[in-house]
Amino acid sequence: MQDPRELYQLETDTHASALGAHTMVVSLGGLIDAGNTQQLLTAHLLGSLEHTVVASFDVDQLLDYRGRRPVMTFDRDRFTEYADPALLLYRMTDAEGTPFYLLAGPEPDYQWERMIEAIRQLIRRLGVQLVVSAQGIPMGVPHTRPIGMTRFASKSSLIPENEALFGSVQVPGSLDSLMHLRLGESGVDTVGFAIHVPHYLAQMDFGDAAVEALKAISGLTGLDIPAHELAALAGLHRAEITKQVDENDEVGEVVHGLEEQYDAFTEGLKRQNLLATEMAQLPSADEIGAELEKFLREEEPDDAEDRGKGPEGPDFLR
Repeated sequence: MQDPRELYQLETDTHASALGAHTMVVSLGGLIDAGNTQQLLTAHLLGSLEHTVVASFDVDQLLDYRGRRPVMTFDRDRFTEYADPALLLYRMTDAEGTPFYLLAGPEPDYQWERMIEAIRQLIRRLGVQLVVSAQGIPMGVPHTRPIGMTRFASKSSLIPENEALFGSVQVPGSLDSLMHLRLGESGVDTVGFAIHVPHYLAQMDFGDAAVEALKAISGLTGLDIPAHELAALAGLHRAEITKQVDENDEVGEVVHGLEEQYDAFTEGLKRQNLLATEMAQLPSADEIGAELEKFLREEEPDDAEDRGKGPEGPDFLR
């Protein structure tokens, strides 16, 4: 592997000891980001919180420009602008002044292992103790029901009381997924949130998913990140979605069918939980035995002559 340090350069002269922060949020695009969840979340963070660039990565080594050509602007008789791709590490400050990092940019096409080692070096240098990411994944769920998510972490203690929805499955790899695996192997705590986005909204902006991602990150890290602007944007998205569904009977039927499936699934989970609760409340065999012995002792006749009369007497039962 080539030296990972040659992939990035620090953009500040401030010593690392003065730049430390507990948390790093990673937003590197990827194969799937249904509802543009990660994109909306990243834009909200950069638009609502103070930040400075701490490090930049050499995207010329990491990106396939022909695979996803950057946009250029042609104005009448000349080119005037170029959407220069950038992969940057920002030092952010939340509403209470608590610092954290945001690593944002396009997912590298090349040198994943080297890129992850570069991230690991920056984590160690800057004192980061927790790495977290969030993105949207398409699911067969309706937008009219509460938004769910799949949680995963480098160790189970980071996501207590998590209820897994999947067993063992194989999925296409991404740099984000490999990062969680590799950092976890080296002892770094990582947590990821995959927000469930209705599959019919996968290619649209779905602000509600971004709001849920922000809530999940804030709840995990304790960061105070204002959400009112993102929530307002989500409200506009929701109104537009409702309008389009109302205007298209076919889409409305799809949504209604998903609502019925969702409600049936939810009811099934409630019944399972109720059964589990009822089973947990049942007395154990030892408790039943103890209660039986107590009952028999209380029912023993006072007359000593009635004791020990054979198979039907209390001595036999004991």
